[in-house]
Order: sequence, then structure tokens, then C-alpha cells
Amino acid sequence: MSVRVRMAPSPTGFLHIGGVRTFLFNWLFARESGGECLLRIENTDTSREVAESVTQIERSLLWLGVDWDAETTFQLDRLDRAQEEARRLVAEGTAYEDEGAIRIRMPDDGSTGWDDAIKGRIEFPNKQLEDLVLVRSDGRPTYNFASPLDDWLDEITHVIRGDDHVSNTPKQLHVLRALGAEPPVYAHVPSVFGEDGRKLSKRHGAISVDEFRSAGYVPEALMNFLALLGWAPDGETTIMSRDELVERFSLERVGSNPATFDYAKLDWMNGVYLREFAPDAYADRLVSYLREQGSDWPEERIRAAAPLVQEKIGRLGEFAGFAGFLFHDVKPDASLLDARILAAAAEALRDTEPWSVEAIETSLKHLCDELGEKPRAVYPPIRVAVTGSRVSPGLYETLELLGRDEALERLGAGLTALSREE
Repeated sequence: MSVRVRMAPSPTGFLHIGGVRTFLFNWLFARESGGECLLRIENTDTSREVAESVTQIERSLLWLGVDWDAETTFQLDRLDRAQEEARRLVAEGTAYEDEGAIRIRMPDDGSTGWDDAIKGRIEFPNKQLEDLVLVRSDGRPTYNFASPLDDWLDEITHVIRGDDHVSNTPKQLHVLRALGAEPPVYAHVPSVFGEDGRKLSKRHGAISVDEFRSAGYVPEALMNFLALLGWAPDGETTIMSRDELVERFSLERVGSNPATFDYAKLDWMNGVYLREFAPDAYADRLVSYLREQGSDWPEERIRAAAPLVQEKIGRLGEFAGFAGFLFHDVKPDASLLDARILAAAAEALRDTEPWSVEAIETSLKHLCDELGEKPRAVYPPIRVAVTGSRVSPGLYETLELLGRDEALERLGAGLTALSREE
């Protein structure tokens, strides 16, 4: 039988990165096996907020590189079928009416167990299971009825979900057996915690796909990182393409212990991906990212600056802090400036021809000789004057990009700032 899995988020706000990791495992398993992956929204109403959340869910998954087969479906699409099946169970004696609701009869003795594809054998004492409400008095099915019912009707072969659902599984197994359905294989993946050992939340940093996207992570790096949260192909390989992840993924290599979300590792991995882009592709990503963030900086200058920052920044979101001086005025700290150096630099650069990296380098090195100083003493005040920071792309490249007029104007502004301090 062909593999068929489903991703079934609730449309309640943003798509949590821990849930995205679980969706990714479903997708990788389906694609590796040549099966299908469905997207089902487990909604309980049809409000405008639900529609907005669904759009966000779909947008986040597609940006990451996770697609699905067939159109997105909704739990309430089968409202009538759920009510019909619940009435059938009442007629068959496996369920009963209770104050307008319908409940399924749970066994009192023994246990309910299954062979979990990740956690191994799990047993639940039946005495812990209360008679489950299938349909509320208002006619809406409960999660523990609608979810397994949809799994049955959608012919889901494997339910891969977070281990917070382990306690739901015995209930859903009884629902499926009452319906006369063959249960799917259950695989409960480990939770994702912060480095403090607590459930991943806002206190740890970004936790939604949109937040990671806005911070300047690229989808290839985020997918690679998420795939390694609880799964490893061999314990050694770290950087893997989308195709490699699909080829190598298996449930057998998914661990049962909680995974730790290491933001520093994600930053490192994102930097690796950024540096591996071809120069033009990197510039394309940078321009696209800045436009998404609402920037109207000139594209030509962004592309010109791209090679200067590709080896320097780990996230596209760091570009503005590292090279923003190219697009707006700066306010240098006067305590980091030196009037003698700035005046001499302005004079040397005014006569530099042509205005190129090579000629600028020659002029500034000659300036160091004239001043009897090393570059480490001469360059910092110039850098601060023209960029506003002690950290920036290469000084020669920075000056070339700024242009002679802008560079001289900023050196002059630095001298003016110093005169006001006196």
C-alpha cells in the first residue's frame, strides 16, 4: 500500500516552528517513499481569523519548501459525515446519547496498546479512558473523533505527530475500531525545547516561520536545520540539500528524546548557505529580502554591496546594520575620530585617480607612510567617519562604493564634529 500522510495544523495564530518540524518529517517521509502528503486544517469554525491563519500556514510551508498533494481540506468539510457516523455507532450500540451529545463506550478492563514507529510499544490502562464525547450537543465533532475519522476516510497510512498526542492515541484507536477501520501506523516525534530544557516559546527568540524569514534566514538552511531536530542520518552529516534530506530520511533514525533548538547552530548553518550562493544568486536573495522588509534602497547599490557582505554576515537581516551606511547619513562618535588623520585622508583621497579599490588602497597606504603610522592606527578613524562604525566591509571597497564626493563629505563632517567638541 502506498504511503499517505497528513499535516493537520490548527488555524490558531502563527505556525509554530516545532509544528513545522513535525510537518517536515511527514513531508520527508512521504517524498522518500514516493507517497502522498495531505494538508488538512483541523478547524472548529469558519471565521475570518481562520482564513487568515490558513493563508499564513500555506505561505510559511511553501516558503520553506514543503508542498502537499491535492487541495487543502478542512475538518468541518465532513461535518455531516461525522454526525452520520456517530449516529451509526449509536445504532450499533458502541456509542450512546448523553444530554444531547454522543459518547463512545470505552472498555473498563485491560489496556490499549500499539507499536509506535518511534517510541516502540506503548500501553495505556483502559481504566484511565473515560467515555469519549464524539459529537457535542451543538452538532460539532470533537478533535478525537474528527481526526481519526478523517484519517480513515483519507486513507492515511502513517500518523506522524508530536509526542504531546500520545495520550490521544488510545482514544482514537477505539474510535477507529468502532468505525470498522484499520488503524494507521502511529509515530510520535520528540518535542522541541529551548536550550534551557523548556518548551520552545517567545522567551527563547523567534518561534514562527514568518519571524525566521523576517530575520533573514534562507529556507534551505532552515529546512536543513529543522530536519536535524530529532533525526540524524548518520550522526555526522550536517549540511544537506533538500534532495539529500528526502533521499536519506527514515523514521528509524528519528530519536525519542526531546530535541534542542540551538539558535547559534542555526546562525552558523545559515551563514554556510549564504556563503555558498553564487554571487548573482546571493545578490538576488538580498534584494528580494530587503524589498520584502519594505526597503526602497537603490537596487544597483545593494547589488554592488552584496559581494562585500557575503562573507561577513550570517543572516540577510544583518545587512542593514553592516552596510546601511551606504544608504543613509551617519553620525560618528567623535571620540573615535582623529582630526590629523581625517584631514590628511581627505587631501589624499581628493587627488586619487581613478576612483577604484586599487587606487584608493595605494593612496591610503602612502598616507600611512607619510604619517609614520601603521594602517591599524590610520584606518579606524577614517572607517568611523565614513561608516559611523568601527565594523564595516573592507575600507577600500567601502570608499569606492560611497564615491569620492560622499566620502569627502563624510570626512569633512567628521572634522566639523571634532571642531564642535573643542
